[in-house]
Amino acid sequence: MNRFERHSPQAAGRESLPETIAGELAELPVEVIDLSDAPPIAPRAPLTQSEVRTILMSLMLTMFLAALDQTIVATALPTIGRQFQDVSSLSWVITAYLLAATAVAPVFGTLSDIYGRRLTIISALSLFIAGSIACALAPNMQVLILARGLQGIGGGGILPIVQTIISDVVTPRERGRYQAYFSGVWTAAGIGGPILGGVFAEHLHWTMIFWINLPLGLASLMLLLPRMGKIPVFHRKRQIDWLGGVLLMASAVIFMLVLTWGGNRYLWLSPAIMAMIGAAVLLAGAFVWHAGHAAEPFLPLPLLGGTVVPYAMAAGGFAMGAMIGLTVHLPLYYEVVYHLSASETGLALIPLAAVTTVGAAIAGRTMVHSKHYKRVAIAGTAFAALAAFAMTLTMLPLWALLVLLALCALGLGTAFPVSVVSIQNAVARAQVGTATGAMNFFRALMASFTVAAFAAILLMALGPDISLGGEHRGPVNSIAAADMVGAFRYLFAAATAMLALASLCMILMEEKPLAGPSTPVEMAE
Repeated sequence: MNRFERHSPQAAGRESLPETIAGELAELPVEVIDLSDAPPIAPRAPLTQSEVRTILMSLMLTMFLAALDQTIVATALPTIGRQFQDVSSLSWVITAYLLAATAVAPVFGTLSDIYGRRLTIISALSLFIAGSIACALAPNMQVLILARGLQGIGGGGILPIVQTIISDVVTPRERGRYQAYFSGVWTAAGIGGPILGGVFAEHLHWTMIFWINLPLGLASLMLLLPRMGKIPVFHRKRQIDWLGGVLLMASAVIFMLVLTWGGNRYLWLSPAIMAMIGAAVLLAGAFVWHAGHAAEPFLPLPLLGGTVVPYAMAAGGFAMGAMIGLTVHLPLYYEVVYHLSASETGLALIPLAAVTTVGAAIAGRTMVHSKHYKRVAIAGTAFAALAAFAMTLTMLPLWALLVLLALCALGLGTAFPVSVVSIQNAVARAQVGTATGAMNFFRALMASFTVAAFAAILLMALGPDISLGGEHRGPVNSIAAADMVGAFRYLFAAATAMLALASLCMILMEEKPLAGPSTPVEMAE
């Protein structure tokens, strides 16, 4: 038996499958391929454990850049507004980044499946660094907003590519453990970003929040690029469906603007908002029609079907939406009900942000050792729903609320690694980047939708004349604590429903066996 026959699927099937299946395979015609004239393929050197650790460390640094930039800017906004003498446009410094980052997430995921991870991660980091430099050198608010959009394009590409590279280096069974580490990166950025931004704006200069990205980004590239050549290659060159990508991004941007402006700049039923909703729906419908007829669609619709991907995306989206929605609106609750200062409010948000990492770590370790890995996410999200429901019952002392928030975060954190790994384990290797980009895209949309929905719930409960943000907070400060408690019961009930739906989606999701157990070195071979 020559080398080709020894490793052929037919030979392997006859040796390892049961006799009934082997008999059927024996009757199939065997195509003989002459490989005598084929040029030898140089084997890719396997990754050592040291190289795997270095790659993961550089990926964590890369993700830290993108995560930090979403939190470090907020505390410096007043200083930026004073320097440029333009307070009315400050919200766009945040909005421009979020719009761009959300819209391009599926684009970079798809491009990584076509051109490979090396080119796309270099492009994303380069755009991010260029945008950071442009932000630091911006002479006025308009240029700063445009530069933040450029920075968002790079930042939005970093997250899906990093998660895709992890899937190339680590087996699915071990991947959950490392996803928990990356959840810790987001927690560190969420806690440290506002503090660092405040220090830079107060004691140095606000431009330092952008200049710091230059050495960190270059260090990440220097660590990562020398080892990218050893990462297994799974991308497939094909034609890019630019029309499909433009339709999807345009629909997403308009939808995000609706969520940003609705109930704030414009009334929800105003002609402007209704026209934008119509445009978003029309563009989304055009994208779906085009994807169904294109030979190589930008985002293949069958990829979003099946018994794993839609349920995992929905579970992760519901959990992410509940967490972001609570994080955005809880400061209002702390201020009115418990009379906390701004710094005390930041500390009171730590249980919700930090304990999520603990839940992710528990789920990741469970996936390594347990065959029924989704059970931990089912139990975790159900437990989180119970904790959120307990918040709806009565007004609690601050310490009791913080305990319940920590328990809620512990439970919902289990959904993140399970959903990511389940999606990547269920799709073909050549489509992991596309699926990961789509997952991040829908999570961002769900988070934005939840923030807007929670704001609408509070407005309905407290009255339409209440301002929930911005520079004019007088009406908020006049709300009685009892009224705010009553309004937040509806918000906590909405979070309970979302977490219960996340648990239901995990129950409905098929639990496909995870590839492994094998070491990263074995997978690279």
